[in-house]
Parts: sequence; structure tokens; C-alpha cells
Amino acid sequence: MKISKLLAYSTLFFLFLSYNYSIANISSEFINNIASKASNILSSQESEKLKMEKLIKIGQQSVDIDGIGLYTLGKHRKGLNEDEKEEYKKIFREYFLKSFSSRLVEYKEAKIVVISEEVKNEKYTIVKSKLIATSSRPEITIDWRVYTKDPLKPLIRDLIIEGLSLARTQREEFNSIILNNNGDVHALFSSLKKFNKQ
Repeated sequence: MKISKLLAYSTLFFLFLSYNYSIANISSEFINNIASKASNILSSQESEKLKMEKLIKIGQQSVDIDGIGLYTLGKHRKGLNEDEKEEYKKIFREYFLKSFSSRLVEYKEAKIVVISEEVKNEKYTIVKSKLIATSSRPEITIDWRVYTKDPLKPLIRDLIIEGLSLARTQREEFNSIILNNNGDVHALFSSLKKFNKQ
């Protein structure tokens, strides 16, 4: 009886290890694929406009934009009704994709190498990487927070660049805008809309 229990526990343990390895592998391949596509776009001779359009497609397919948007809104999302939440998601999505593509397109050379992975739990994996140094910039460490609840459709939830969480930084910035406008969350809506129209 004891032997059969030991065998059962051993089997479960190895299945757990195998599952974690599979999740980590999927996450690394996912990031490698994105990095490769982005690098090819940025190093091409195409116009900046076309590059941005292609980068936006990558963002739409690989980033959990709605999840990031609600996170960056923080406690203020509790005061929104469903219509306001949908409006915010739409505004934030446009803001995020424009901001993401316009910043990334500035990198003419962008080679990212995946170093390791760490499965935090069944929902999240951290993929550690580095942006290779060039003559114009130093090496940069980038940790990708990958949402893996559905292993067949991993999504990026955050980037930690040199130890700084972009999602958390954005959340603090949005909170500051709202607090500087007497707690009016619609002031943030207006600020994002203004950026989107530029």
C-alpha cells in the first residue's frame, strides 16, 4: 500500500515537473517568435509608417491589452459602470498600440536573446531576456511577464526593463493624472484621447 502511494506521488510529481517545463518552453518560444518578428521589421528598409502598422499587429496578437488597461486603472475602475469600462478599454487600446509602436520603431537594431524562464504558477511565467548592446546603447535586461492560463494562447501582461515594471509605472502615472483632477477618472479619458489624436 505504501509503495503504491509512493508511486502515485512520484508520478504526480514528475507530471508537475513536465507541465512546468512545457509551460516554460511555450513561453520562451512565444517571446523568441515575437522578438524575431519585431527585429525583422525594425531592421527592414520599409517606411516608418509601414513598420508601425506591422508592430501594431504584433501588439494586438501578443499582448493582453485589456488586462493591462484595467490593471493600470487600479482602484479607479471600481467607480466605472460597464459602459464606461468599455469606453476606457477602447481608448486605452488605441493609446497602448500607438505608444507601443511609436517607441519601438525608434530602434533600428533590436536583437533580443532569451536567457531563462521561471514558471511562477499555472497562470504566469517570467521569461528573462536581454537586448543586445550596440554602439549607440548598452545592453538592457528585459523580463517578460507572460500570462499562461491558456498555454495555447500565451499573452504578455508586463515588461520589466532593468527592474522597472512598465505596467506599474503606467498605473502610477494614470493615478497621478486622476488625483490631480480631483479624482475625476474622466480627466484620464480626456488625456488619453488627446494623445490618440496627435
